[in-house]
Amino acid sequence: MTDMEAVLQVMARLRDPERGCPWDVAQSFETIAPYTLEEAYEVADAIERGDLGALREELGDLLFQVVFHARLAEEQGAFDFAAVARALVEKMRRRHPHVFGSAEVADASAQTVAWEAHKALERAARREGVLDGIPVNLPALARAQKLGRRAARVGFDWSDAVAVLDKLAEETRELVTALEAREHAPEAVEEELGDLLFTIANLARHVEVDAERALRRASLKFERRFREIEARLAADGRVPEEAGPEELERLWTEVKECGAGR
Repeated sequence: MTDMEAVLQVMARLRDPERGCPWDVAQSFETIAPYTLEEAYEVADAIERGDLGALREELGDLLFQVVFHARLAEEQGAFDFAAVARALVEKMRRRHPHVFGSAEVADASAQTVAWEAHKALERAARREGVLDGIPVNLPALARAQKLGRRAARVGFDWSDAVAVLDKLAEETRELVTALEAREHAPEAVEEELGDLLFTIANLARHVEVDAERALRRASLKFERRFREIEARLAADGRVPEEAGPEELERLWTEVKECGAGR
């Protein structure tokens, strides 16, 4: 028995209506989906931390999610894990003609262009629109970048990063206006803030920065610095609630200038 066969056998046993696990038997595509997203994030976290031991474990958890969904589909007579694997192999061969065929590409950048061209042809064959197929449940910044990237392929885009910065200034002014009138139209603040975030995500795209990664790193930096503030206050037997805004700001500046919590 191969390792993959063993995984499939474990899944089948867990889902057995009579001898399986009550929790696993009770699950559906809808209830399992959040766990699938969580496991994908945990894979990314292990990579970010450079923890290969954790990565091995998290990849196994993510694979189990794939097996779980395939088992649910098999029980409904839709498809099984083998069909998922076959479709994946066919897609990879189709989208890599320079590897499995006679086509040639100059470098990784050229391959990215060719890959997107293949995907565009597949969408056209399915009569899909330019923006179809981008999951609604993607993290909002990542989805904003994907939407902007798709629109850019047909020429709907800012000319360069400077033009995006001009748009960012415009959206900032509109947010200020909405804030000034929020008593009369509170929903406008959310809309204008959303426009501002969308523009920032596309600015990141123009300067070739992953917006999700940039924000994740900024959040971690904020967390490290704030924890250092807590540690300094704790050394005096105090907590942040006992320090006023001015002292917290002073401590933040000190932590930032000395490089602590970097």
